[in-house]
Amino acid sequence: MNSFDYSDLKFGLDTFGDITKDESGNTMTDAAVIREVVEQAKLADELGLYAFNVGEHHRSDFAVSAPDTVLAGLATVTKQIRLGTGVTVLSSEDPVRVYQRFATIQALSNGRAEITAGRGSFTESFPLFGYNLSDYSTLFEEKLELLVQLLTEKPITWSGRTRASLENQEVYPKTETPIGLRVGVGGSPESVVRAARLGIPMALAIIGGDPARFAPFAKLYRDALAQFEKPQLPVSIHSPGHIADTDEQAIAEQWPHYQEMFGRLGRERGWAPMSYDHYMAEVNGGSLYVGSPETVAKKIVHAVTSLNADRFDLKYATGPMPHAKLLHSIELYATKVVPLVREMLA
Repeated sequence: MNSFDYSDLKFGLDTFGDITKDESGNTMTDAAVIREVVEQAKLADELGLYAFNVGEHHRSDFAVSAPDTVLAGLATVTKQIRLGTGVTVLSSEDPVRVYQRFATIQALSNGRAEITAGRGSFTESFPLFGYNLSDYSTLFEEKLELLVQLLTEKPITWSGRTRASLENQEVYPKTETPIGLRVGVGGSPESVVRAARLGIPMALAIIGGDPARFAPFAKLYRDALAQFEKPQLPVSIHSPGHIADTDEQAIAEQWPHYQEMFGRLGRERGWAPMSYDHYMAEVNGGSLYVGSPETVAKKIVHAVTSLNADRFDLKYATGPMPHAKLLHSIELYATKVVPLVREMLA
């Protein structure tokens, strides 16, 4: 074991509001899924987990297109859990409105709001909101720099290509405590260095392969922070998984939903059909945290120690898994996996 201090390791949950099926195989409505997400967050809060993050998508397989609205609702029915996005697709958003909405969530939640800004892994929001994909990099870079300024809550003077300029502009409402910000990174060195230059904590989305292969990105980030004379900041891991009482049960429960979701994405993107062998390779040696609490805990320890990560967020929903199984997965994560990981790292 290395000498990194894991005593303050944090554990969160991520969801995209995947459209679920009931136990009879009937597809749930978008509205019902959003209400299920609220129940899942309430359970995570009651069980003492650190964070609950809701993703943003604009397509038929996910119910949540306005995560900040969901988070505002969660702020009124939870007590202690941190409420964030995973991610806010900043490229197709107005940073001023992002600030204003999260300042509102910060008030409703008594200081528990967190933005994870990212480009997103889908592009539907660009045509939907009238943005050109050819401006992909410029949109994110400019808007992230503006958002960082906005979060200082000082008068803003800013100009760029992607929105109207601002001259000594005050933006309201003001907060009682600063809003948290992370940058979601999928594995681009440029994104890692940008996060370090701006002094923003980094959340690495690791959705395939051995998480240890992302160790160079964590090192690049920490080296860049030092080079830019910034304090060392947290590194988070975001990865998918499903927990059940036994390995066999978890593998059997997740496979048809994983196959359905990635099969649909594969048809859109021209990938080969999702095979069971590929699924099992990710379960056994990759970044799919599927299994019993003991198995998942060991995999999390491997990931966290490979990157010296400060936080692990489990994307507990992948595909149309029924609500009851998601609740059980959350319960096992909080009550069994987290204590086991802490014990292994002590």
